[in-house]
Amino acid sequence: MYRSRKRTGIKILVVLVIVAGFLGGIYYVLNTYTVKTVYVEGNVHYTEDEIKAIVMDGPLGDNSLYLSMKYENKGVENIPFVDVMDVSILSPDTVKITVYEKALAGYVKYLDTYMYFDKDGCVVESSSVKTVGVPQITGLSFDHIVLGEPLPVENTEVFNTILNLTKLLNKYELTADKIYFHSSGEITIYFGDIKVALGKEDAAMEDKIMLLPDFLSELTGKSGILQMENYEEGNGRFTFKPDNS
Repeated sequence: MYRSRKRTGIKILVVLVIVAGFLGGIYYVLNTYTVKTVYVEGNVHYTEDEIKAIVMDGPLGDNSLYLSMKYENKGVENIPFVDVMDVSILSPDTVKITVYEKALAGYVKYLDTYMYFDKDGCVVESSSVKTVGVPQITGLSFDHIVLGEPLPVENTEVFNTILNLTKLLNKYELTADKIYFHSSGEITIYFGDIKVALGKEDAAMEDKIMLLPDFLSELTGKSGILQMENYEEGNGRFTFKPDNS
C-alpha cells in the first residue's frame, strides 16, 4: 500500500514537473519572442500601421518565432498595390517588413473608380481611394477598361511619355495632381491651382521640369498658368498668367 502510494506520488510529481516545464517554456517563448520593434520600408500606398496590421495578423501575430515560421521562404501576397512583402526576423523582439509595391505610372478615373496602370499602360489595380504621389492622367480616349489588360488607347506611345514624366517628377521631388494630354500632343501638368503648359514632348523636357521646383515655390498661394512651351537652353522665357487677369 505504501509503495503504491509512493509510486502514485512520484507519477503526480513527474506530471507536475512536465506541466510546469511546458508552461515555463510557453512563458519563455511568449516573453522572449514578443515583437517590440518593427521596421517598415518601401511602403507608399499603405501606412506603417496598416502594413503591421496585415503582416502581424492573428492571436500570435506579435510573436517573432511564429512569424518566422509563418513567412519562412515566402512573403505576403495578394495585397492590392503590393507585389510582395518580405518579413525578416532581426532578433527575437525585432522584425523588418520590406514592401515591394507595384510600379504605378498613373491612374485614370473610370465609372467613379480610380484605375491604376503601370509603365506599359496595363491596368494593375482599381480602387475607390486615390494614392498620394500618383498623378491622374486625363485627355486619353477609351471606351472600356479591363483589369489586367492595357488601356485601350489609340497611341500607346503615350505610356512612354507618362513614364518619362513621372520619373522626372520623382527625380526633382515634385508631386503632380494631374497630367493632361491635349489632342494636339501638348502636355499640361497641374500642381494644385498652378497649371504648367510644357508644350509637346521634346529634348528640353527635363530642363523644364528641373526649373519647376523654384518656380512653384515662387508661385505659392497663386493660381494661373505657367507657360513653358518655348525653351532654348540658357535663354528660357516663361510667362505666368494669373487667373482672372
